[in-house]
Amino acid sequence: MSALPRLALMRLCSPALPVGAFSYSRGLEAAVQAGWVHDEASASDWISGVIEHATCPLDAAVLRRLHAAWSADDVQAVQRWTRFLRASRESAELLLEDEQMGLALARLLVEAGELRAAIKPLQLPASFTCMFALAAVRWQIDADDAVLGLLCSGAESQVSAALRLLPLGQTAGQRMLERAWPVIERCTIRAHEIADDEIGNFTPGLALASAWHETQYSRLFRS
Repeated sequence: MSALPRLALMRLCSPALPVGAFSYSRGLEAAVQAGWVHDEASASDWISGVIEHATCPLDAAVLRRLHAAWSADDVQAVQRWTRFLRASRESAELLLEDEQMGLALARLLVEAGELRAAIKPLQLPASFTCMFALAAVRWQIDADDAVLGLLCSGAESQVSAALRLLPLGQTAGQRMLERAWPVIERCTIRAHEIADDEIGNFTPGLALASAWHETQYSRLFRS
């Protein structure tokens, strides 16, 4: 079997992917400010909670549908699920993150020759999850591996943010990533089982933290 799809997945998950993921904390900075996250254990709980209760039932489930839609060149399904994602964002900050990272990945794909990533002709709102699905289809990454990659890259981004916000070292970051692995594995399987009418997250703490971050006095991360 060709190693190219696996190499492409590593590229999509790499912190070196130029989409600006490093500039967002996804509410974590406000959670630190509020005292909810204050050490390695609470940071690990936050990161695993975001994966399981926010990313999995929304982005991961929709990613599978977008993967199928791009594979079938079903533009209407791509538009419908991308707009559903946009409507599901719980704060302006979370929407901005998805938009800006989506635009960056779209530019990367267009430069690689993937003309479907030119979102204006398709009347698509910008979305990182949508472009991640398109990249997976273009590079022959199957849906399960794409979901695994999305969850892993999200966990790595959150760990990176935690290390910049808290007095934690790189070894603590590796421990947090390792604790997230069983959650990521479980969520990859769960995303396959979520029905259309079950898609959606309910994470009021994350929504509040993200909204508070928009007006936080001192910020390391974009809002």
